Formats: sequence, C-alpha cells, structure tokens
Amino acid sequence: MIRHLGLKAYGKVNLGLDVLRKREDGYHEVRMIMQTVGLYDKIDIYLKETPGIEVVTNLYYLPVNENNLVYKAARLLMDEFHVLHGVRIHLNKFIPVSAGMAGGSSDAAAVLFGVNKMFQLGLTREELMERGVKIGADVPYCLMRGTALSEGIGEILTPLPDMPQCQILIAKPGISVSTKFVYEHLDLSVLRKEDHPDIDGMIQAIGNHNIYQVSERLGNVLETVTIPEYPVIARIKDKIKELGAVNAMMSGSGPTVFGIFTSPRAAQQAYEELRYGEAKNLAKQVYLTNFYNTREVTNEQ
Repeated sequence: MIRHLGLKAYGKVNLGLDVLRKREDGYHEVRMIMQTVGLYDKIDIYLKETPGIEVVTNLYYLPVNENNLVYKAARLLMDEFHVLHGVRIHLNKFIPVSAGMAGGSSDAAAVLFGVNKMFQLGLTREELMERGVKIGADVPYCLMRGTALSEGIGEILTPLPDMPQCQILIAKPGISVSTKFVYEHLDLSVLRKEDHPDIDGMIQAIGNHNIYQVSERLGNVLETVTIPEYPVIARIKDKIKELGAVNAMMSGSGPTVFGIFTSPRAAQQAYEELRYGEAKNLAKQVYLTNFYNTREVTNEQ
C-alpha cells in the first residue's frame, strides 16, 4: 500500500463555450472546447492508519469538510470500497478560486486518481470519470486533460488534437463570480447568433494546428451575463489585447480572463505590465503559463 502520493491538479480554460438549452432537470446542455493550462494546485495524500479524511489547505477560507470537493472525492471511493484506513490531504492552492478555471474539479480529479492508486482499487480512468461526474460536471474532463470537446452537461468528452504551444496570460480581478448566478441569469431567447461561438469552426482550426484560426474563433456565451455585471472583465480583455495578445476571452463563468500570445517577449511584457505596471490594479492575480497537453493525472512527486 502506498503511503504518500504527490500530485499536480492542472487548471483549464475554455477556448469556446456555448450553451444550447436548459434541460428539464435544471442543468444546461453545453458544447465547449476545454484546454488544460500549466497552472496547477499541489496535492499531497498521506495514508493514515486510523479511519477518516483530514483536509489541510493553505487558504484559511476554504472548507476542510464535506463542502470541499477533495473531501467528497476521497469519501466517494473510500465509502464505495469500504476502505478501512484513512487519508490526510494537503491541498496547496495556486489556481485562482471561483475563477472559471475548474480548480476545485481538478483537485477532486487528482484525489480520485490518488485514492484509487493508493488503495489499489483497480478502477480505470473511464470508471473514475463515471464516478467523477457525481462530484461535478468538469471532473471527468479534469481526469482526461488536454484538448477536448465537452458536451451534455460536460461529461460527454471527445479528445481533440493537441493545441500548438504558445504563451497564456491569465488575469483574475479581485472578485469572485457564482457559476449558479451566471447560468440562472442566462436568457438564451434574447441572444443573437453572433453571441454563440463557432464550436465546429474551432474544432477545424484545432485540427489545422493553427493558433491564429483558433484565436479568431474564441467565444464564450456566458460573457453576455458576466461582463455586464462585472465590467472590469471587459477592461482586462481590452488591456491584454492592447498589450499584444492575439486574442483574449473570459474562461468559464468568469471572472478570469486569458490571453493567447505567440510572442514570448510580448507575453512577458504584458505580464509585467499587469503585475507591476500602470495596469496593476485591474487584476489581483496574474500568471504567465502555457497550454498543457499531457493527458491523465499522474503521480508527479
């Protein structure tokens, strides 16, 4: 039995996010292009001889009980397989919280992988993904990683070719956005055709391995709700493009904005401007990273 696992839980951005309809069960049917980025949380799972789940985090305001997705993930597998030992989970957050980057879902995915490996439960990735959707719609994707088409409520996944490498600037203003609020205020009946992203065109551009074609097709229907509520998001988008990004867009339900750069020098200068320059008050958290195309969670200690 493994006594310690060190894992990296990578965040994601949406290159395209469309909402097709609201289902009778209250969920929304979506069509999205998901992409993993190199920004990650660090998770250490330690075996305990005594039963129970302990969670420790570096952020005082995060719950450490069943309200934390890593706790839910561990409990899901340990209850199902009647695991008699316990685990202590150390979660070090670097992905912005409540930011549209699936940080919590990625943490849960890493813990599903880790508990399965630690206790030799023998579940395949597909079996973990089937269980992961019970925790959150993005969890199956976070177990897959890379570039993927996501449909249904997010659980129907089709792998796509890897994205070309480039620099990704991530900027989150000092606000948090409720995903529930955004979807509740999304009125599909008033949206124009151009409010919906060209997902099929995006898939073709990815197949062409053309970062410029991909950037032209960036689109997120949820911007129609989040940006009017939080205009700072539009200001960050404009600033990132002004600083040399090929394009910029809000990820998920927001408020995080990411910009795609093909020039490492321009990306570095943009990072420094948002982090230290005259634009430093626009965003509270700023990161410079890239696309991360390695699939599946692995023990990376």
